[in-house]
Amino acid sequence: MTNRKMMQAYQNADRQAAAESDNPHALIAVLFDELLRSMRQFLTQLEQSEETTEETNTHFSRSLTILYGLQSSLNFEQGGEIAENLFRLYEYARQQLLSTMRTRDVAGTVAAIDALENIRDAWQQIEGQVAK
Repeated sequence: MTNRKMMQAYQNADRQAAAESDNPHALIAVLFDELLRSMRQFLTQLEQSEETTEETNTHFSRSLTILYGLQSSLNFEQGGEIAENLFRLYEYARQQLLSTMRTRDVAGTVAAIDALENIRDAWQQIEGQVAK
C-alpha cells in the first residue's frame, strides 16, 4: 500500500469515528475539513482544465452539499447572532462557488475559503477547550 493510500485510509477512519461519536464538535470539524478540501479541489480542477470536468462537478456538488448541511445544523434559537453570522458566511461561500462555476473567476471562492479557514481555526480552539 502506498503512503498516499495509507494516509487516505487513516483519514477515512478518523472521519468515520467522528461521524459515529456523540461529539458534535468533532463532526462539525470533519465537515469543515471536508468542505475546505472539496472547495480547494474544485478550484484546482477548474484551473487545470478549460472545460468543466466530472471531477470539477463532483467537488462543486460536494462543497454545496456540505454547506447546506452546515446551514441546516445551525440552531438559531440557542446560537443567536453567532448562528445568524455563520449562516451568512455559509451563504456567501455558496454564492461564491456558484459564481466561480459560472464565470471561472476564482477570487470570490478563494476569499470564501479564507473566511471559512478562520472559522475552522476558531472551531478547533473550541473543540480543544471542550475536550479538556
